[in-house]
Amino acid sequence: MFSGMPRTAVILVLIAGIAASQSYGAGRAPPSAKATGASAEVQVGLCAPVNHIVQALHLHARAAPITVWQFDDDALTLLGRGLRLRLWVGPVGSSEFTLKVADQDCAHLDPKRVPPGEGKCEYDVYGASLEGAASITRSLTASSTNDLLAGRLTPAQVLSPSQERYLRKAVGLWPLPRDNRALGPMHVQRYRTKGNFYDIDISQLPDDTQYAEISRKAPLAEASQAMKVLEDELRNAGVAMCDDQSSPAASKLRALAR
Repeated sequence: MFSGMPRTAVILVLIAGIAASQSYGAGRAPPSAKATGASAEVQVGLCAPVNHIVQALHLHARAAPITVWQFDDDALTLLGRGLRLRLWVGPVGSSEFTLKVADQDCAHLDPKRVPPGEGKCEYDVYGASLEGAASITRSLTASSTNDLLAGRLTPAQVLSPSQERYLRKAVGLWPLPRDNRALGPMHVQRYRTKGNFYDIDISQLPDDTQYAEISRKAPLAEASQAMKVLEDELRNAGVAMCDDQSSPAASKLRALAR
């Protein structure tokens, strides 16, 4: 599927966890004692040819490719509010519709707002930044997926009660801005490293820009050593880390909205 990819891409490496210590870097505050029982995803950006990444990390495909759509208006109002609406479409047409809300205090979040089995709140680490992010997901049928992508249903009409309640109570945004539309698609192939230690998503945008994300979840308090091990492995594999260690989410969405 990706045989025609350009030879270079921004590779984003995500490994869950970060230690509650001053090793977070300048400007990054350690989480509270309560938060250290949570999980996080720590991102390290890598810049190297995609083929080299695949070979150096001994990647193997996990499953069939999926298609990913984002939803926002032309002004990217949702992005400006720290919100993302994402649709993951599987090979048989069924899908998962996710609301992700940035800058959330996972340590003090009311658990009723993210019911078990519907979502999570964990810490995203991008370079020197650390912030909580809440995600709530619902499954859609193939029929509802097609109607959403065709514009016969709006994003607001397919939100679950928990997703709508979070927007109303936690975010204070309701109704959703008008003119939200499907942005995409991105084609995503999922991989794992040798030994199944990390999951990797290699994404291709319509303009052929590529991103790759490698992730593994772990307790927040155990990540300092895990990060060191990962960085050593990447250096030993000859995979170069990028100077820019910021989240790619906004860049992807802006590219899709053009």
